[in-house]
Amino acid sequence: MASNKKDDPEKLPLLGRKLLWLDNMKNVERIVYGLYFTCFVLFIADFFYKKKTYMDIEDVPGFYAIYGFAMCALLVICARGMRLFLMRDETYYAPNDVESEEHPEANLSKETIND
Repeated sequence: MASNKKDDPEKLPLLGRKLLWLDNMKNVERIVYGLYFTCFVLFIADFFYKKKTYMDIEDVPGFYAIYGFAMCALLVICARGMRLFLMRDETYYAPNDVESEEHPEANLSKETIND
């Protein structure tokens, strides 16, 4: 039985072969937990050193982690809110869209290509 090009790792480009280990969800979970652990360690480390700050709020331990999380969450919430007035109907571009044109079946002929 002939193997499909997508199924044969030897036919993939070099970078594709190197990243095949990401197909296993267990490895992806390890990366995510590793990122959680790294963020936690950096948050805890923020309690143990003296920072040179310009504003008093920066003296709060973990300020930048909390601020970054809050701004990221606020960005997502704002984007969802903007969706209400920016989102268009599926047929918004339909009168001028190429996809909405009639398919000219009568003007097409089928051709076979031999490999």
